[in-house]
Amino acid sequence: MGRITARRRVTRIRRDADTTQRADTLAVEEPLEMRVGGQPLAVTMRTPGNDFELVAGYLVSEGVITRGADYTTARYCAGTDSTGANTYNVVDVSLAAHVPPPEPALVRRNATTSACGVCGKDSIDSVHTASIYEPETDPLMVDVDTLLDLPDRLRAEQSVFDKTGGLHAAGLFAADGTPLVIREDVGRHNAVDKVVGWAVLADRLPLRGTVLQVSGRASFELVQKAAMAGIPMLSAVSAPSSLAADLAEDLGITLIGFSRGESMVVYSRPDRIRMPITAG
Repeated sequence: MGRITARRRVTRIRRDADTTQRADTLAVEEPLEMRVGGQPLAVTMRTPGNDFELVAGYLVSEGVITRGADYTTARYCAGTDSTGANTYNVVDVSLAAHVPPPEPALVRRNATTSACGVCGKDSIDSVHTASIYEPETDPLMVDVDTLLDLPDRLRAEQSVFDKTGGLHAAGLFAADGTPLVIREDVGRHNAVDKVVGWAVLADRLPLRGTVLQVSGRASFELVQKAAMAGIPMLSAVSAPSSLAADLAEDLGITLIGFSRGESMVVYSRPDRIRMPITAG
């Protein structure tokens, strides 16, 4: 398995011209080539770790698979560095016999960055992949206090962020705030794919009755990924995009932004949030 952190000598400069040198810890970013049945599908930049989950979650996001029974095996392929050591940067997945191979249109010729989960799509129409699940029918209800606590619960589990300050996180929580799985990555969409991939490997799709909490902003692709996994609620510590809010409204997903401390902003389906009973 590849390293998730790396050490580098850096120079720290202060306003008063004081200069010091020290060792710093950085989050590793490396390419991962995804293959299905030996055929290249995509390349993404990611933090090594939970790679099989990442690929499984990516396949769900792209509509290639919809449940654990569609995904049979995964293995690292030969990919070596200048010393001949395996880089663990190529993963080949085998799908169940009843699952057709990915459409040629899904094959992305260019690497995606760690910041973008939909780069390389041929058209805006192809970005919106239809989910077989219906998050709008999910009866999930969550107490407002539980939701406001989720960012702190997520942050408390970010062990690599504590060392580097350079990773996003995504966490899946039950309605009572119990953490189910938390993953980190340099790319926020990769972190979500790892969470969804965890559910694939555990055969837990669809993820009804759950909340997806993310450490950054809520973009279109994160709402899309939540929908593909059947997640009815997405909460972010920062702002959503207008397209993310529109898509959440269309799909019946509760979208929360600016969830920080004592307040949050709800952009769609606020009826799933249970407010405290006040006296009087």
